[in-house]
Amino acid sequence: MPTASNAEDRRRVTLVKGGPALIEGPVEVVTEDGAVHTSDRFLVALCMCRRSKNFPFCDTSHRKRARRTGQ
Repeated sequence: MPTASNAEDRRRVTLVKGGPALIEGPVEVVTEDGAVHTSDRFLVALCMCRRSKNFPFCDTSHRKRARRTGQ
């Protein structure tokens, strides 16, 4: 496993309470089944709740959806 040789090689990970893990990209994500997923985006949201239909990437499924009432 590669190690960071200096601060420029490091990626910042921000954990959002009740939401995704935000990772400065580009990234390569290896899931527990060994599948490799890549993203070249400058900021990548990884699903922490496993509700995403695009797992391991977040699709905002963690957000509560409010029901509309009689309008």
